[in-house]
Amino acid sequence: MRRAVPMMLVVLLLVCGCAAVTAETPSAPPVVRVSPALDSRHARTDHGVVVRALGGTLSRVLVYEGGEPVPGRLDDSRTIWRSDWTLKPSAEYTVNATASGEAGPSTVAAGRFHTRAAQRTFQVASTTPLPGETVGVGMPVIIDFNGPITDKAAVERALEVTSVTPAEGAWRWTSDTQVIYRTRRFWAAREQITVSAHLAGVRGGPGLYGATDSTFAFTVGRKQTSMIDTKAHQMIVERDGEVVQRMAISAGNATTREYTTTSGVHLTMDKGNPVRMISPGRQEGDPGFYDIMIDHAVRISNSGEYVHAKDNVWAQGRVNVSHGCVNARPDQAAWFYDSSLRGDPVIITGTGRELEWDNGWGFWQLPWEKWTLGSARGDADPAGGWVSKR
Repeated sequence: MRRAVPMMLVVLLLVCGCAAVTAETPSAPPVVRVSPALDSRHARTDHGVVVRALGGTLSRVLVYEGGEPVPGRLDDSRTIWRSDWTLKPSAEYTVNATASGEAGPSTVAAGRFHTRAAQRTFQVASTTPLPGETVGVGMPVIIDFNGPITDKAAVERALEVTSVTPAEGAWRWTSDTQVIYRTRRFWAAREQITVSAHLAGVRGGPGLYGATDSTFAFTVGRKQTSMIDTKAHQMIVERDGEVVQRMAISAGNATTREYTTTSGVHLTMDKGNPVRMISPGRQEGDPGFYDIMIDHAVRISNSGEYVHAKDNVWAQGRVNVSHGCVNARPDQAAWFYDSSLRGDPVIITGTGRELEWDNGWGFWQLPWEKWTLGSARGDADPAGGWVSKR
């Protein structure tokens, strides 16, 4: 019996040893990385700001420039935050970002960086429509730059068009200095449109960067559409779906190409009262030469076509005798002049000459699929340019 006691003690010790508790290893705090690196003095502008969390998720990201918040967004995993747009040249940015892990302490990264100055800059030179203008439902958005753009994809991605009623649209480059936005279908009537060019810091070409952002807004008015049948010599004006005017007209006599009215979807471009009209390709003394002042003229193309007043009521409604324009009775032409907004569609049928898509604002002549081919965004990753991750 005395020998059994030590063995029992050994068993008890073994059992106690198996119940020993192991201490847990503390979780490592997440790591926050900011690009451009904090304290940078000559940061690039065209890649924006990117904040990443390693080993955790971002719970807060605040970026400011000049006291103004920099817009940006988190990805679905909440591990990457990107600024929506590029950065201003020669500017100071402050960053405050917090990352949290599953357990353990959070990590805060705070600091500032400076962007480099731009060697050469570009900016918006002019816009159509004008800020605050009320336009027709067919109105395009035309932006002209003050110099040639070679990295068109980067610049196009910086252009934003917003409306209360969603509308599908696309940009098309017509030259190195001009880009045009057209919707797939006409704008909704009485719509508010805002156009923002987030160009500051965008790379427009080698050594060329956007200088400033710019924004303008315009309003779409009532829906007014004019249908002109040159064979029937009639013009019908509809407003918000109802006929508001019927006009007998006379169109181009079609004896030459320039005297043939173009068929297609025109837009009213501008107007004058009066407008001086001179015969194309003819000098004084030549047969068919004219140099006259015309009242209440609304331009619808760049090839000399107007809807205007003409006191030749004997021809209106009966025969086409003009030099390519559409003329109407003076009182009705004055009414059309007064009621027209830039961008009102004027649809002409019945002639043997088609309106070219690049004649004035003949942009609606291109089918949507062809219009979108003029966009530069087919390049999904332009070299050296800002690529939006949205």
